[in-house]
Amino acid sequence: MDEAPVVMGAYGGPARRVESGASETMLLWGLLQPASHRQNAFARQGLPTFPIDACGRRLSLHQQPSSFRGASGVTGAVVWDSGVVLAKFLEHAADSGLLPVLRGARAVDLGAGCGLVSVVAALLGARVVATDLPDRVRLLRKNLEENVGDGDGGSATVAELVWGDEYELDPAPELVLGSDVVYSEEAVGDLVATLTRLAGPGTTVLLAGELRADVVVECFLEAAMAAGFEIGCVEQDQWHPDFRTNRVAVFILVNKTPHRHRHT
Repeated sequence: MDEAPVVMGAYGGPARRVESGASETMLLWGLLQPASHRQNAFARQGLPTFPIDACGRRLSLHQQPSSFRGASGVTGAVVWDSGVVLAKFLEHAADSGLLPVLRGARAVDLGAGCGLVSVVAALLGARVVATDLPDRVRLLRKNLEENVGDGDGGSATVAELVWGDEYELDPAPELVLGSDVVYSEEAVGDLVATLTRLAGPGTTVLLAGELRADVVVECFLEAAMAAGFEIGCVEQDQWHPDFRTNRVAVFILVNKTPHRHRHT
């Protein structure tokens, strides 16, 4: 019997509660059949710049396709479908009144890459700290500077962050955002540790992920639940109607037992 949808965190729309990593991955792969759907439905990874309309303007994000092709794992060099889905989800949720916290919220974007999610969140009024590895922040900073202006209501700054390292904000941010951050079992532990450090009792985590390997998604969900997170899956009828794909899932995480590591 299907459970009634729940409202989690700052998002006012319904979400389907995730009961376990195993059951959720079985449901996602059985229902959505991600491998049978086209990759890069929205992303254009061969272009030097990725154009997209959002927040009433034309955005242009610089990409480095040659860097992406030349080195495995350089995901931050190009825009991915999960980033497009999450950015347009934020815009749609804000326009629908389901995410009023965005305006004025303190937000952290994990693995920000080319910065699309950070840019849209800032244009919607959030004060965003866009984070990525030290060798990725140059491209990220350039895209933020060119797409977010002083008069846009929100702001976007860049910070270097290696998952698992000590990094906290006080007070905790209202939002933690991430797209395509669940990509390998080896990175799950450090990602969950970073989420645990960042997420206070009033923090809502919104993650969009490409459905590539069920074992990686299951590993992440189980690790996050073991760390005290309650998790919900946002169904596609809640997304922006023009930006839906069966190769992406959107999750909400709320830390029910935040234990923040403080050093004096």
